[in-house]
Amino acid sequence: MSHSPWRGFFRRTAQAAVLALCAAGLTAVTPLTTSAAAAGTLQQVTNFGSNPGNLAMYEYAPSNLPANAPLVVALHGCTQSASDYHAHSGWQKFADQWGFAVVYPQTSTANNSLSCFSWFDSTKDTRDKGEAASIRQMVATAEAQYGSDRGRVYVTGLSAGGGMTADLLADYPDVFAGGAVDSGIPAQCATTLTAASGCQNSNQNLTPRQWGDKVRNSYPGYSGTWPRVAIWQGTSDTTVTPVNGTELRDQWTDVWGIGQTASSTQSLPGGTTESLYDDGAGRPAVALFSISGMTHGLAVHPGSGADQCGGTGAYYLDYICSSYYTAKFWGLDGGAGQGGTGSLPAPSGLTVTGTTDTGASLSWSPVSGAASYVVYRDGTKTGSTTSTAYTDTGLSSGTAYHYTVAAVDSSGAVGASSAPVTATTTGSAPQCYTDNNYNQVQAGRAHQSGGYTYADGSNQAMGLYNVAITHTLKETSPGYFVLADSGC
Repeated sequence: MSHSPWRGFFRRTAQAAVLALCAAGLTAVTPLTTSAAAAGTLQQVTNFGSNPGNLAMYEYAPSNLPANAPLVVALHGCTQSASDYHAHSGWQKFADQWGFAVVYPQTSTANNSLSCFSWFDSTKDTRDKGEAASIRQMVATAEAQYGSDRGRVYVTGLSAGGGMTADLLADYPDVFAGGAVDSGIPAQCATTLTAASGCQNSNQNLTPRQWGDKVRNSYPGYSGTWPRVAIWQGTSDTTVTPVNGTELRDQWTDVWGIGQTASSTQSLPGGTTESLYDDGAGRPAVALFSISGMTHGLAVHPGSGADQCGGTGAYYLDYICSSYYTAKFWGLDGGAGQGGTGSLPAPSGLTVTGTTDTGASLSWSPVSGAASYVVYRDGTKTGSTTSTAYTDTGLSSGTAYHYTVAAVDSSGAVGASSAPVTATTTGSAPQCYTDNNYNQVQAGRAHQSGGYTYADGSNQAMGLYNVAITHTLKETSPGYFVLADSGC
């Protein structure tokens, strides 16, 4: 096509990007005409199928790749290439360390003037069509070549590659167990080039249900497990504005049916806030990583530390190694989000033995060889014990919590996690009130100043002081109210 939805941004930076790529000393890769790529090097495979999307396939696998290993598909951004993404993104480090193969699809100026994947074109980004179909063929080729675990295939991408990643997750939930959208766009936000810039630059004002329907409608009738999705977004991105991160969160939490209130949050390096959204079993299904001050690009953090990776360059920004945290979120480190690489089996018989307003007591059957046990609440470690019982405290009254437990051997290796149980604390659940802003103020749950309404206690902004705007307020303690529009 003759123009790109990101022409305005990349016209100013394309020359600098090209210079940066040249300065990085990237070398050409050798095409292969068979499926036998040399281990430990980035190689091209040319006979991966009919290739209706006119893409190139590159792949990397460590020399000691075990059978039944995971497979990651990594999509570059506009003006980038497979070799560029391989050199800068950090995926090679973790492929070598944790044992998985990586496929790098590559588009070209023949498809798009700035080598962008066509996330905005319904003839190219939908199931079994165009570029999406080509990438599916690459996955099938790599699975056959490496004997990959078909239940552990993942896809990630930056910018336009991130938009295509979201589309692929919607198109092929039967293929991909998880995905990561870096500075990208919600699945099927735009179906034409004309609509693309609006998706990048502004709020589309869709409900979570409407966003979720775009995924469900991409593969009608699908009834299996949905992919687990990590979302990476810089707060100062003016190319793909931060609202896209929120919209992606809304889209995939709705698909999972888990609401838009985070199950837990924590601070990570590089000014990053991680918000996790757990499924009904207490495992994180969606993760939103918001990076304070980051502009448009992939977050990397060069260095030799365990949580460092990648190299800086055009659209590779030194904040945090996103590939490390994405790989851990998918469980590529052997952790599966909780539990670990140890050989001990999952404890059986996990039971809730009692609850109070602020606590929950658990017990389980002993595991032979266990030196201790680690307890997870809503997907996050909450404590450890050497006994087969544990009491969790400091909880909210009238609230449901999901627990799992894993055994730890004498070397400190954490084994598999148990089946989850749910404990609901006693007492009354927080009270919620849905009403217009005028009535919320009149009822003493909010106050107005200068014609605008604010929740009592939290002082959260609620918009104009009138009857046209409605919100749900949750009273988390006497006289203290927080916005709870996404669910109470």
